[in-house]
Amino acid sequence: MLQTFNPDNKDLKVFIDGQLLHRDDAKVSVFDSVVQGGDAVWEGLRVYNGRILSLDQHLERLQNSAHALAFEDIPDNDTIKDAIFQTLRANNMRDGVHIRLTLTRGRKITSGMDPRLNQYGSTLIVLAEWKPPVYPPSISLITSSVRRNNPMFLDSKIHHNNLLNNILAKIEANHAGADAGIMLDKDGFVAEANGVNLFFIRHGKVHTPFAHACLPGITRQTVIDLCRKHDIPVQEGNYSITEFYTADEVFTTGTMGELTRVHSIDGRTIRGRQSGKKTLEKLEQHFRKLTQTAGIALPF
Repeated sequence: MLQTFNPDNKDLKVFIDGQLLHRDDAKVSVFDSVVQGGDAVWEGLRVYNGRILSLDQHLERLQNSAHALAFEDIPDNDTIKDAIFQTLRANNMRDGVHIRLTLTRGRKITSGMDPRLNQYGSTLIVLAEWKPPVYPPSISLITSSVRRNNPMFLDSKIHHNNLLNNILAKIEANHAGADAGIMLDKDGFVAEANGVNLFFIRHGKVHTPFAHACLPGITRQTVIDLCRKHDIPVQEGNYSITEFYTADEVFTTGTMGELTRVHSIDGRTIRGRQSGKKTLEKLEQHFRKLTQTAGIALPF
């Protein structure tokens, strides 16, 4: 499914390094590390009914990612929150909003790979858009030939902007007429899809791959926590693609798409057995309730 332009976003104000700029004027330098080498970290956030869901967890991951990449001059969480609130206030946004929060290593004095060339401090970008969940009610997946990076190469625990690995998998999915591509790890077990985490349900039990070679998503963890809170059996493990083919239900999780059902993988229809349907419906209800009651309240 291709996202289309929402005319409500035509006059957005974007926060870049302390300034709120019209979207047409919101630019970073050609010397910025995000341009020079994808050298940045990011988070996706959602605003529901005047609250930002899981804001503290997202900011903790942003701080950890920036620290792991040895960024200097990392803004503290209060500074980042203030930038987010300024942006939402300027756009009169309180619901139905997705925020793309980006922190780059900053501008370089000249082009090059050496971080010592970054002598201006980090660059903070807050891009908030009116954006509903990006997927339709159910989606199709294919298994990509592109393997997910593991910690031997580029650790997925760093939520970095170098997304070419995932983009290549998405290109394969596009050519196959599917919504996303499943990425396997180096041993052939399912890791995640190109932009979301994966779950399957069998006999009322919820399963999700270990986060060895995938991003341990915050929505993924929210679903695991909801399972434990509401006595729904849940387990992490190494799973082959066949176990997804033969599941009662399959679904994805992510900030952009929330919880999304999968109706087919590689042309195999997910059978939607009753016990799986009931379990997924319960999780969807618990998640919807959480989005309306949890999160950090906006100060305006």
